[in-house]
Amino acid sequence: MYTTARNRLEAVYKKCSSRPLSGRMVGVEKECLRVAADGSLSALAHPRALGAALTHSTITTDFSEALLEIVTPPFKDMSDTLACLAEAQAFVYSGLPEGELLWGSSMPCKLNLDCDVPIGRYGTSNIGRMKHVYRRGLGLRYGRKMQAIAGVHYNYSYPDTFWELMAEVEGVSQADNAFVSQQYFALVRNILRFGWLIPYLFGSSPAVCGSFFGSSQPPEKMQRLGHNTLYEPYATSLRMGDIGYQNNREESATIDADYNSLNSYVAFLQRAITTPSARYAKLGLRDADDEYQQLNTNLLQIENEYYSSIRPKQITQPNEMPSIALAKRGVQYVELRSLDVNAYDPLGINDEQLRFVESFMLFCMLCESPAINLSEQLEIKNNLLAVAHNGRNPDLRLSRQGKEISLRQWGEEILDVVGDMCDLLDVAGKPKLYCNSLTQQLTKLHEPHKTPSGVMLQELKDNDEDFASFGLRKSAEHRDYFAANPLSAEKLGEFQRLSEASHDKQRAIENADDKSFEAFLDDYFSQLESSST
Repeated sequence: MYTTARNRLEAVYKKCSSRPLSGRMVGVEKECLRVAADGSLSALAHPRALGAALTHSTITTDFSEALLEIVTPPFKDMSDTLACLAEAQAFVYSGLPEGELLWGSSMPCKLNLDCDVPIGRYGTSNIGRMKHVYRRGLGLRYGRKMQAIAGVHYNYSYPDTFWELMAEVEGVSQADNAFVSQQYFALVRNILRFGWLIPYLFGSSPAVCGSFFGSSQPPEKMQRLGHNTLYEPYATSLRMGDIGYQNNREESATIDADYNSLNSYVAFLQRAITTPSARYAKLGLRDADDEYQQLNTNLLQIENEYYSSIRPKQITQPNEMPSIALAKRGVQYVELRSLDVNAYDPLGINDEQLRFVESFMLFCMLCESPAINLSEQLEIKNNLLAVAHNGRNPDLRLSRQGKEISLRQWGEEILDVVGDMCDLLDVAGKPKLYCNSLTQQLTKLHEPHKTPSGVMLQELKDNDEDFASFGLRKSAEHRDYFAANPLSAEKLGEFQRLSEASHDKQRAIENADDKSFEAFLDDYFSQLESSST
């Protein structure tokens, strides 16, 4: 079934005298909540010592003031990616208010009322206000607690030399932007098809604190554990399930992305941003104090509101819309968004995961990737939800091209071909890092209790421990790890200078503003009109 992947892999390596992926770039983005010493969500503003969230290149915030996001630049060497992530987290710990911790899990800590989750603030500039209003809109539309769920994003790009080889293999004269974008979208479609494997192998959120649902009734399929924990017996990643942030409201049928080409994907995004929503209009553009509480009342406020397990990306210019950047310059990299925070690693992700994901991506790149029709779109969505909620069930069957297949059989078939990728990604004469990672995943495929979700759930049961206590314990362990591995004085000084420079940059942006917020928004969204003319 996967002979195309093997044939393309062989063809690429026959045409290349050196390593074809040499020069590929890997970066990560890790989200994590700041919590008080008792495990409750921090109510304090983003610490000034960590820099300005608007302008710092490495340390920012996501939805909430308390939801940190640590962003590494892309590196050619994965060890550099992880080292950068470790250094940034060590610096964050040096600047946290006394007693605060970084929450070590995807599902959030103890939460009280939805309104107690503080929305991120980015200063008084127009772009800063836009980021804040967008987050107000997310909270209004989906609830703030939903936005407190954290994940790890894996950013990956192939080198020009790889695209030149792929062009030769495909019989194309040159690897221009159109060809590269076409290949990236083929990769994206296959990651959607086979991507259920990621939450199965790496999902680390089978349980959640009962406070997440507040006074609302939790889903019937959830069971109680201990004093205040809810879980699903075979769940792998509740974050990726239907209790997480998804575009699955009334409008979901009208905002399913089209990944069959760059043009169709861009058209989908821009249509969703400009299509009015009666539901969101009823919520109101402005609040009782006449302040913006949404950027608009359309199906999507901006492109990032559309949730997907993978996004094709292009680096944007200042104030440039992501869909405009894609339309103009094509795809530069992909962002895999389906990784939970690894509660068993202080960094939230490790080398084993990074290497498997790379070999899995190469498999997806080299497989045939036909267009996704409406029935397959539904099949993809159902498979992902089934694995998120029931992935460790030995009787679970998924749907492949309309036919049932067991998760284990399908997983075995995929990992068999991924093994070929690992054989060629490993450097001759050096440790078999990719093959070793694959071996770990094969073990988890055949022994579901060894997956992170299986280990976590068993630990909760064995210790008779609530999820909130587990999360606080793991967070304290991670804090102790960074305390034992502090930054050097030189590296600490570098981060401090970056933080101060980010405050200077934010002030410069605020001082340069020369128009009203309304005019700024009009100019921002007018890009869509310009692109259609």
